[in-house]
Amino acid sequence: MRLVILDNSETVAEWAARYVLKKINEFNPGPDNYFVLGLPTGSTPYGMYQKLIEYYKAGRVSFKFVKTFNMDEYVNLPREHPESYHCYMWNSFFKHIDIDPKNAHILDGNAPDLVKECIEYENKIKESGGIDLFIGGIGPDGHIAFNEPGSSLVSRTRVKTLAQDTLEANARFFGNDINKVPKQALTVGVATVMDAKEVMILITGSHKAFALYKAIEEGVNHMWTVSAFQQHQHTLIICDEDATLELRVKTVKYFKALSGVHQKLIEESEPLDRYRTIH
Repeated sequence: MRLVILDNSETVAEWAARYVLKKINEFNPGPDNYFVLGLPTGSTPYGMYQKLIEYYKAGRVSFKFVKTFNMDEYVNLPREHPESYHCYMWNSFFKHIDIDPKNAHILDGNAPDLVKECIEYENKIKESGGIDLFIGGIGPDGHIAFNEPGSSLVSRTRVKTLAQDTLEANARFFGNDINKVPKQALTVGVATVMDAKEVMILITGSHKAFALYKAIEEGVNHMWTVSAFQQHQHTLIICDEDATLELRVKTVKYFKALSGVHQKLIEESEPLDRYRTIH
């Protein structure tokens, strides 16, 4: 596990976007070789999406041969509702880049058979060759996607009843009326994300500090589902200073000492035009 500690949420967004750009370009996707991204919603990744749009418009990256799979979606919330994750993704990201709409996969919370929808989603991921890079955020209680505390660490895409803490946290998106927050969601499972070749988790803000501590310094625990990624071969956690407030000083010093190594992870080895010519 790598922990990349940056100054603030803006530098987290830029670092994450540069990492995605580099991974896509190094993969050199084409019509018979798609790069597959797992994507989150929420306030944490929003800055990353804005940076990726900026890089796309500057000609530094293309999403023409990228497939995406989102982590989750509310149940029984109309797709056109401003708080649906369909709406979020299209308005915040997809409509600003060159991705083919048929390659942008989001769970359908209004499907007539929700269990079937979840099974088919897992099958689509497998048919795409698996996810190359799954990006996620976490809640203050350490949940990733809607894998709430107590979720099985071998869980798959399924219907999940949301915890009270999650309902309260999301009420701000529904006029601070908790009764308007959907009580269920469709979500990928912990094992679905663990199957990805690489996982990058974005954690910002002091309200996520205890969850980061649980993810980094304590053991794997199904009450803090993000801790499962200690056991993934390629986990990157990108956080800001505020999120490190609960970590031991020596832990922070250790990972900060690796900042030079971490910086190389986002350095483009060759100019983009030359890279594409060679490959």
